[in-house]
Amino acid sequence: MRHGKKHNHLGRTTSHRKAMLANMASSLIKHKRITTTLAKAKALRVYVEPIITKSKNDTTHSRRTVFSYLQDKETVTELFRDVAAKVANRPGGYTRIIKLNNRLGDNAEMALIELVDYNEVYGKDTAAEEKKTTRRGRSKSKKADAPAAEVKAEKAPKAEAVVEDAVVVEEEAAPAVEETPATEEAAPEANADEEAPKA
Repeated sequence: MRHGKKHNHLGRTTSHRKAMLANMASSLIKHKRITTTLAKAKALRVYVEPIITKSKNDTTHSRRTVFSYLQDKETVTELFRDVAAKVANRPGGYTRIIKLNNRLGDNAEMALIELVDYNEVYGKDTAAEEKKTTRRGRSKSKKADAPAAEVKAEKAPKAEAVVEDAVVVEEEAAPAVEETPATEEAAPEANADEEAPKA
């Protein structure tokens, strides 16, 4: 029974598995994305994310600890110099796993694992989402409201002029409207006089 065994051994001995994950982690840090099987990608995510978290604190002790996992000086240098600066504000979740089509030879489930901050496709969407505003609240400061009030004050006299013109037009049109109902009212009275003698 496998009760409580959360660890995927990946069909390898301990030494083989550690060496493989160290190599995969180095490749991920150097190339920013790699393609592998889904099971290895999930195991690599558990392996590499604590290492990236460790790289945020750039001390000699942290570098030596990370080197004990990766066993590659160039990778450690790139991790502490470039990657750590890029993920400094991210509180975890440095990698993303995207499933791909199964491998042709053995039909194994394949996946792409990548560093989230180095993907340009998704980075543009997040930048656009930050600019969204809600209809309920006002995010503008008082300084931004002051120029808007001045612009409204400048536009107000023009609006009044338009309203005055509309009133004048209505007054001119009013007598014409009154004349037509008077003629219509006279016509029914004439019709009524004509019908009265017949009765």
